[in-house]
Amino acid sequence: MTIGNISLPEYPLFLAPMEDITDPSFRMVCKMNGADVMYTEFISADGLIREGEKSVKKLDIYDFERPIGIQLYGHLIDAMVEAAYLAEEAAPELIDINFGCPVRKIANRGAGAGMLRNIPLMIEMTEAIVKAVKLPVTVKTRLGWDDDSRNIVEIAERLQDTGIKALTIHGRTRAQLYKGVADWTLIGEVKNNPRMNIPIIGNGDIDGPVKAKEMFNRYGVDGIMIGRATVGRPWIFRDIRHYLNTGEILPEPLVSEKADLALFHIDKSLEFKEGKRAIYEMRRHLSNYFKGLPHFKETRLKLLTAIEVDEIRIIINEIKQNWGDFRSDDKTSVYGI
Repeated sequence: MTIGNISLPEYPLFLAPMEDITDPSFRMVCKMNGADVMYTEFISADGLIREGEKSVKKLDIYDFERPIGIQLYGHLIDAMVEAAYLAEEAAPELIDINFGCPVRKIANRGAGAGMLRNIPLMIEMTEAIVKAVKLPVTVKTRLGWDDDSRNIVEIAERLQDTGIKALTIHGRTRAQLYKGVADWTLIGEVKNNPRMNIPIIGNGDIDGPVKAKEMFNRYGVDGIMIGRATVGRPWIFRDIRHYLNTGEILPEPLVSEKADLALFHIDKSLEFKEGKRAIYEMRRHLSNYFKGLPHFKETRLKLLTAIEVDEIRIIINEIKQNWGDFRSDDKTSVYGI
């Protein structure tokens, strides 16, 4: 599979862009576990062109995470084009346009998935960005605004005509948010449309190796993007890749291995962010790193309320000491950092 001049392995795995989650430290641990393509947290075009500190900081990318895309969202063509120029200067491998974020404050002003209510503007904006930059441009969107407008097959054709190099489709409408079950049938319809010749990447409800392989086989997508199932579980990429290559389900990592990775993740987070922010944004990962441990409620609460990094390290080392050899079966783990 190729996106522009970017060559990817068979069955490529993508880490979805997620606000306050897919920061450099998390991208690092996902890359270590086999993610093929990753994205920055999505960036507001308005914030970027106004040189908002948070938006500009998201442009920071590193050699260890390539190939990487910078994802932009906005509702004004001129602002998005200017933001695309700025993103290009950061030297990613590609620029992605977010037409899929369902968050109310974004969608209601016409950005993200809100663009699904104005398809002509979506097409005009995409075409303007494609013409403005030299990098490959890709798009992420949804099936439609609601059940009465699941028009992704038509939208995909029109987006392809603008010159984008790949399209990612989340299998829900904007109205669904993240509720219900992702519908991959329309993703498959787009992929199998003889008019389509760009890579189609499927997204939605991929939570493990079996589901990933099923989506590849059933719908023929060129790649799979994984979002929420990666949070505090970066080894999902390792598990999926191993299953795709061998047909073997790997065991969960040992708790000792998860603890070592969590400590490494924290250290890297502190390298990239100010201390307290690093701690607060690590909490959603830490609550999942050790999910499934027996009688874990009290320890989990300590992890999620600790405000000093040394305290967090002590808690994680106690988990490692008490549960280090624990996992759901006795197969040999291949995980390591």
